[in-house]
Amino acid sequence: MIKLELLVGIATFALWVFCLVEAISTPGDRIRNLPKVAWIVLILFFPFVGSIAWLVAGRPDTSSPRRSAYERTQPDFPEYDRPGRAAAVDPEKDAEFLRQIRERADAQRKQYDEQQRRARDEDGSTPEA
Repeated sequence: MIKLELLVGIATFALWVFCLVEAISTPGDRIRNLPKVAWIVLILFFPFVGSIAWLVAGRPDTSSPRRSAYERTQPDFPEYDRPGRAAAVDPEKDAEFLRQIRERADAQRKQYDEQQRRARDEDGSTPEA
């Protein structure tokens, strides 16, 4: 009987230490349901109940977030692949959109160059290098 009690005590202590270390090392913004300090106090003062409560209700959700159809699964450019950021689904539409952007940029560049040329012609000044 003493061996069983000792085994239960060691298991409770190991659970308590694990939950306490995990609660302390988890970032406060990822902890669920209570503030970080409240979880630590709960685990410290009620080792068995606090540890079980931490495992059930306080631990961060470790499942991967679900992605929408418009999000990339494999990031090509990690700085742009934040959760919730949309990505092209149809490559042909994406290529068409980029072609339109390039055409508009070229037209704006030509218009700017034309305005600069007219301004130089009216002033009679030389272009700056």
